[in-house]
Parts: sequence; structure tokens; C-alpha cells
Amino acid sequence: MLTTLTKPTTYQVAYPSWMPRLAFSPKNTAPRGDTLVVIFLRGAADVLNMVVPHGEEAYYRLRPSLGIPRPDDSNAKQTERALDLDGFFGFHPSMNALLDAWQSQQLAIIHACGAPDESRSHFKAMELMERGVDDERGPASGWIGRHLATLNTGNSSPLRAVGMGTRPQRSLSGTVPVSALRSIADFHLGGDQRALQQMRVALNTVYENDVLGQDTLSIMDTLATLDPLTYTAARSANYPDSEFGLALKQTAMLIKAEVGLEVSAIDVGGWDTHFAQGSTAGLMPNLMRDLADGLAAFHADMNDHMNQLTTVTMSEFGRRASENGSLGTDHGHGSMMMVLGGNVDGGKVHGEWPGLEEGQIMGPGDLAVTTDYRDVLSEVLVKRLNNTATNEIFPDHQVRTTNVFI
Repeated sequence: MLTTLTKPTTYQVAYPSWMPRLAFSPKNTAPRGDTLVVIFLRGAADVLNMVVPHGEEAYYRLRPSLGIPRPDDSNAKQTERALDLDGFFGFHPSMNALLDAWQSQQLAIIHACGAPDESRSHFKAMELMERGVDDERGPASGWIGRHLATLNTGNSSPLRAVGMGTRPQRSLSGTVPVSALRSIADFHLGGDQRALQQMRVALNTVYENDVLGQDTLSIMDTLATLDPLTYTAARSANYPDSEFGLALKQTAMLIKAEVGLEVSAIDVGGWDTHFAQGSTAGLMPNLMRDLADGLAAFHADMNDHMNQLTTVTMSEFGRRASENGSLGTDHGHGSMMMVLGGNVDGGKVHGEWPGLEEGQIMGPGDLAVTTDYRDVLSEVLVKRLNNTATNEIFPDHQVRTTNVFI
């Protein structure tokens, strides 16, 4: 979906009423820092079954039905056991596609990570996290929006920041215009060749003697050649046939097309698993497989770009350490982040593990938070996006080093 640019630009003119309001910049051949991909797992993902603390005895006492068997559990099928990562933590077997990124040390995990908010309310937690603030009194803009506003890359493309979906994510809100994109086909005006040709002729007239305008037309021509249905990913990467897979595939296409993409925000819903969550099969394992398969395909497809690419996953909070009576998990606190990139100190589980024994878990029985999610994002901003304005992006937060990057 094309969005209207509400912030005036130098290049606005009186367009015919049928034309979408677009303003492209020349190819963003040297954006400052990496391209950032932010994946939000909406609904509060059960991270204890994603990255399993199989070395923690309490985990199995708290989850007699949902617990994922240890890697050496001879009573469980090999395909149902956790995939050992470091002797203490292991991937859920549905996430086996990520082992290559882990073993190549381009994937890092930050466990017991999250926000200070303890409301356990989806709406409130997501609102505060996407704004990057402790409470409602903070700035109304999103943390990515403030990042874009405080870092002048000389890039005025409406594709500088893209929210994959029907509308931009809350984290993108701010003074810098962003676009919502459900399908690259939207940039072809839905396949309406007559309307597309009308736009081409009109823009040719408007920009006949304008260098930037001719670059605009060139980028439009580039976009017109992009088709997710015929796209061939590098290294035979196979994106899952899902909305998440399509969003990652289109992100890869835009990066390779050099149309000015600096940030891509992607949502993955369905993680609110109160009932019949499933242990090694079912709702939650299917979500994990889609996530892992998508990230693995993106990692393979973007292999030649990994040194200029950082991908982050996050969720508003975690789930209760113990399973409930409906074979699901209730709202908890501590969560987990994953960071994928060529400059990640990967193949490691970062952060301080608080434990799940009595006296270690917090509140009604939740994994404690030992790393603030803003500390991880601040390191991304400073080390990979060349933006040191963390005091403006995360106001009133004292940043602590996480050493997630080399």
C-alpha cells in the first residue's frame, strides 16, 4: 500500500488528482550504517520454549507437559529434543533452520531481556516498547522515528523506512515520513498499465530538465521490474509461504534494488498462547518454524550483504515460567531478543540468566528481566547505525553496554 507523504518536500508540485504523492531520492548508495530490520513478535512469545534452558532443573518441574526434552533425553524422539547451543540453552527443534546462522556466529541471543513495565498488558507493553519509554509521559513518537529524525543520511526516499503491512508500525511514528508496504506490486499501481503509463508521462513532463526527477523515474523503473512471484533468491534460499516470508523476501528485494531502504519493520502475530500451545507440535511450534525458516532464508539470501545488515527480533514480554491448566502459558515478564548480522558476536547467549528456582523468579512466577531491551537497541544504534543520539531516542534511560557486537 502506498502512503501519502504528509511532510512537505522541496520537490512537491501540482500533480494530477489520480497520481499517488511520491518523492524518491537517487539510489542510496552509501547510507550511514547498516540496513535495520526489526521483527516484532506480537502477543508475547513464550521464549522459554524457543530458547530452552535445558540445563535448568526447575524448567522441567514448572512445565511437566510443555517442557522441551533435553538434547540427551533418551526417552524422547530425536526430533522432539532441544537442539543444544552451549550446554545449557538449546533451540526448540522447530527452530533447527537457524543452526547454520548460529554456527556461523552471525546469530546472537539475549535471554532474560525485556522492558521494566510489569503491567502484563499487551496494549500497554507494546505501546511503551515501540515508543522506547518507561511510561506514558514520554514522547509520543516511536523509537525508530526518533532514530530517523536524529540521523541525517541525506536520504529523502519514501522507502527510507518501510512498515511491512497495511499501516506503519507505532515504532516508526515521528517527523520523518514512512511508507506502509503490503506488496511491491502496489508500486506497480496494482498492475494497471494504463495508470502506470499516465504517471510515467506526467512525471517525464514535470521532471524533464531535473536530474533528481530523472533519478526518480529510474527508481520507479527499477521497482516496476520487481516481482516477488518471480524473484530468485540467492543460494537457493526458500522463504516460507507466509506473510512473514513475503515480508522478508520483499525486504531483501528492496535492499538489493538500492532504492534507499534503511529500516524495515515487520510484525509476526499469534504468540498469545494461553490455550493448547503445544510442546513439539501445534500452534506455538508452527509459529517458531515459520520464524526460523524465514530468518534462515533471509540469512542465506542476504549472505553477501550481512556486513551491512542487522536484524533484531523482540516481543512485548514473555510468558509465565509454569504452564497453566489449559496446556498453555499466561502473561509473564522476561523475554528474549535475537540479533542476526555479520558483525554480531554470535554463537553466544548473552545476558545474565536469573534462574527459575523459587526466589529467582519474580512476581507471580515470571522470568526476571536482567537486560533492558533498550540497551541492546542502543548498541545497534551506536555501533551499527552510526547514531549516537541514544539520549534522544531513549530519553531518561541510562544505557548499559551489552557487548552483542564485535
